[in-house]
Amino acid sequence: MEVLFRNVRELVERATRENKLISEIMIEQEIMITDRSREDIMAQMDRNLTVMEEAVEKGLRGVQSTSGLTGGDAVLLQNYLKKGNTLTGGLMLDAVSKAVATNEVNAAMGTICATPTAGSAGVVPGTLFAVKNKLNPTREQMIRYLFTSGAFGFIVANNASISGAEGGCQAEVGSASGMAAAAIVEMAGGSPAQCAEAFAITLKNMLGLVCDPVAGLVEVPCVKRNAMGAANSLVAADMALAGVTSRIPCDEVIDAMYRIGQSMPSTLKETGQGGLAATPTGRWLESKIFGGAVVGSGN
Repeated sequence: MEVLFRNVRELVERATRENKLISEIMIEQEIMITDRSREDIMAQMDRNLTVMEEAVEKGLRGVQSTSGLTGGDAVLLQNYLKKGNTLTGGLMLDAVSKAVATNEVNAAMGTICATPTAGSAGVVPGTLFAVKNKLNPTREQMIRYLFTSGAFGFIVANNASISGAEGGCQAEVGSASGMAAAAIVEMAGGSPAQCAEAFAITLKNMLGLVCDPVAGLVEVPCVKRNAMGAANSLVAADMALAGVTSRIPCDEVIDAMYRIGQSMPSTLKETGQGGLAATPTGRWLESKIFGGAVVGSGN
């Protein structure tokens, strides 16, 4: 398959050489690969954006999962935010609440847009709809946010993994957080190189994150990991915009993530057999939900 870029270095070099945004390079690649018009591709991403927006709004109104493990935390966070005395600041907590809202909708079997997976679907929209209130982007700029995210997700998926079952949660929430950080930087006026730095800084700090869903459900600790991923994205974006760089190149960080994932035992890769899933409370919740049929334990 002919592509315009295969790794972050090629993506940044092309965008810099042609004086284009990373989102534009990704749009051009989609046109080339799918043989569809720009209008069609932009319209499809616009629809994805609408799905994200609706999921955030639904989650902020309050939802509850069938298992009862998750739901309502996004509402609690927004209520706390409205008091005006948060420790982390309004923008960050707004992003966190909207990331949580999205993943609570996912856990409640609502419609979300996987970015890059359902379990990590909160970070990109959570950060987008938070920074929207500060940067006041146009609808097109919001759509481009998703293309920038997608460009980095494309690279990770083709050079490492975005699957928790293959690489742990570092491959899911870690990748999503890097994708969001890069997109934040572009929306804030940063350069393609700074987008890559933000991605690298984010993913470096989420390396080794295991996938240990309690009861095998994409709820605990997944929802709160999206919250932390959103916070990580914002901090890394600010660092990159300030001129901070990653000593380890972005592509090497992605490769390291892949190799770490390959080294993880299967118990820490979405099987529900290790980590938090294997704690006494984790096992009790699993038994409570499934009536004694403990998933993933061999029983």
